[in-house]
Amino acid sequence: MDSRPAHGVMKAPCKSCPYRRDVPSGVWSAEEYDKLPAYDGEIIDQAKAGAGGLFLCHLKDGCLCAGWLATHGAGNLLAMRMNGRIVADEAWEYQTAVPVFSSGREACDHGKRAIEKPGAKAARVIDRLVRRQGAFA
Repeated sequence: MDSRPAHGVMKAPCKSCPYRRDVPSGVWSAEEYDKLPAYDGEIIDQAKAGAGGLFLCHLKDGCLCAGWLATHGAGNLLAMRMNGRIVADEAWEYQTAVPVFSSGREACDHGKRAIEKPGAKAARVIDRLVRRQGAFA
């Protein structure tokens, strides 16, 4: 039996989640957005893209990204199949009413669109993230 704690999932994707449709473009770095499309497609495509690792929440340590689960569905993710023994039961049936992108590629394209010049709403989200990180430093 595995002694590691199970990764849980938040009730809804965080307000800065890169998978959420209402999060402005340009909040995260290009490197973060570039991770999202690897989880698209069939299991074999995910394996070829190196998407065997769980995608964890950017804000809540130890939790799976709720937007990731909502976008892809737990059963469609190689990472969930490979690491299922360390995932909380509720993650397998996760659903949310929060609108998310239909794919990692769509979320990535949206997120990177204004990455060079984030708008005012993105700047507010970034400021909240920076302040939050400062509280944990």
